[in-house]
Amino acid sequence: MYQTEINCKVEAVDQIPIEVLRALSASRDMVSMRTVLPWGEHCTECVWPTCYTTCDLYEARPDGNCRRFIDGMVRIDSSSALGGYLIKIRFKRWGKLWTVGNIRLHSLRQAERIERRDRRVGSMIQTLIMPISVKSFASRKRHSFKKRAAHAARPSRIKPSSFMLECYNPDEKSIRVSLTVRSQNSSHKFPYQALLEVKSGFNRINTPFQDINAVLPLEEPFNLELIPDDVPDGTTLYFGIMEFVREVALPDKQSHSTPKIKCVIWDLDNTLWDGILIEDGSSNLRLKPGIREVIEELDRRGILQSVASKNNFSDAMDVLKSCNLAEYFLFPQISWNPKSESIASIIRQINFGADSILFVDDSPFELEQVRAVLPEVRVLKAEEYNNLLSRPEFDVPVGEESANRRRLYQVESARRVIKDSFGEDYKAFLKHCNIRMTLSAMTNESLERVHELTQRTNQMNFSGNRYDRSRLAEILRSPHLDTYVIQCEDKFGSYGVVGFAIVDKREPRMTDLMFSCRIQGKMVEHAFLAHMINIYTSQAQPTFSAIYRKTPRNELSGRVFTDMGFQESRFFDGVSLLEITRDIVSFDKHTIDIADDSNRVPL
Repeated sequence: MYQTEINCKVEAVDQIPIEVLRALSASRDMVSMRTVLPWGEHCTECVWPTCYTTCDLYEARPDGNCRRFIDGMVRIDSSSALGGYLIKIRFKRWGKLWTVGNIRLHSLRQAERIERRDRRVGSMIQTLIMPISVKSFASRKRHSFKKRAAHAARPSRIKPSSFMLECYNPDEKSIRVSLTVRSQNSSHKFPYQALLEVKSGFNRINTPFQDINAVLPLEEPFNLELIPDDVPDGTTLYFGIMEFVREVALPDKQSHSTPKIKCVIWDLDNTLWDGILIEDGSSNLRLKPGIREVIEELDRRGILQSVASKNNFSDAMDVLKSCNLAEYFLFPQISWNPKSESIASIIRQINFGADSILFVDDSPFELEQVRAVLPEVRVLKAEEYNNLLSRPEFDVPVGEESANRRRLYQVESARRVIKDSFGEDYKAFLKHCNIRMTLSAMTNESLERVHELTQRTNQMNFSGNRYDRSRLAEILRSPHLDTYVIQCEDKFGSYGVVGFAIVDKREPRMTDLMFSCRIQGKMVEHAFLAHMINIYTSQAQPTFSAIYRKTPRNELSGRVFTDMGFQESRFFDGVSLLEITRDIVSFDKHTIDIADDSNRVPL
């Protein structure tokens, strides 16, 4: 459900290639239930309503809100699309899609009724003869009502299987899109983030529900956003549905009674290798002939794999690593517990139905024990492994997503390891994200991006200054001022230009520091300040100062100065002069990698 009624613009479907329409129509056979989320047009730096008067990039929509898509959301009616229509968006810089989330599933017929009713009401508001101000007020109230309704929607008893994104990219180049899911519960610090590659042509990208739900509980209130990464103004994408869905389990044409295998769980001793580790020692073990090829082919087909073995965990993992096989096995359970307990643990973590699991073991006793406790799990004698790939339950469709399936689960596994091992240790999480900050001096080429940033930042603008282009040009020419353009990226993708700072090197004093709220909570500001203190202080000049004008908007993020150890030395005209000496800075510089290309070196 898209916010199309703001401009009521509709275009013809003939701009969509016929092969894309065919691909869209296939969704009706893939999905049995879906959510109806109120996606709207938003800005990555929105500080409504302050930015409407302070940002020179503000452009009014008919309802008075800010226009961040060039033409708004343009509707393209198409019976091929699951929702009955597509949305065409020409993005402007800072534009994003945003919605209040929920996992309330509806049947396809119910969802279509909701969509039609939403369109009728929205169109009625726009076509009624009334003052523009009244229409704007009604549109805002209506969209607020939709967000409140989405927020209040109770989760269904049936859970989604994935978040499905349908997107047609008419460009020849791939576009990276950041998917972020944030909990509205402040106790859940870490959002779910994924970098989606939208290739040229039609894309249907499914993010497993369990991957997101493992990071933050989706039964609690949450928001979603989709942001194209560093795309030029006018970049065009066409969207079908962007919803949580319940996918259909399609029947097997060869055998209606045999579901496909989604995960193979291997024993180790005399199954994966000849010999018993604890008796024969690792040096005397040999992989079964052809077993490596079977494991690699299962992985290529997108069939996940794990291990349930009675052994010492570290010893067995050392053998798997020495054979270059450890990376293929998710959530390995290597202990002296019953095999049924180990398999049950894997099922819980991988979140598949037990009837889609196959357990392979050389011991008839172990096979029977698993069959007795977990009757839905299928079992296979180890000597039959060579025939495994030809069995009908392993005849699965293989596409580009298949080879990436294990990697997606490994990312989730890594998140869980950090969560379990480090608890609330936020720095450990940041290290895992591999955050890299790149610093460069402002140039004529980057001045426009800096200008946008100075105009739009509110929550993390610590001086409160907003510079026009002529003033920035003066700063660029000043021999006394060092400028820093701050870019940032992590394992999920690039954030682009996220910050700007000015240091008067004669004192030295930081007169300006501002960041995009996109990096808020990632301690990028902490790392940058620590780097500045390192550059501008020495034994001869141990003190570094900063200007901070506290406002209701930046008060929360302004705690960074207290975190770093800055002390107020003077207060004048609403501005604090903060100072710090280099010997009290405690920020772990290894938390965030910094590449400084600004030609400044520590004193």
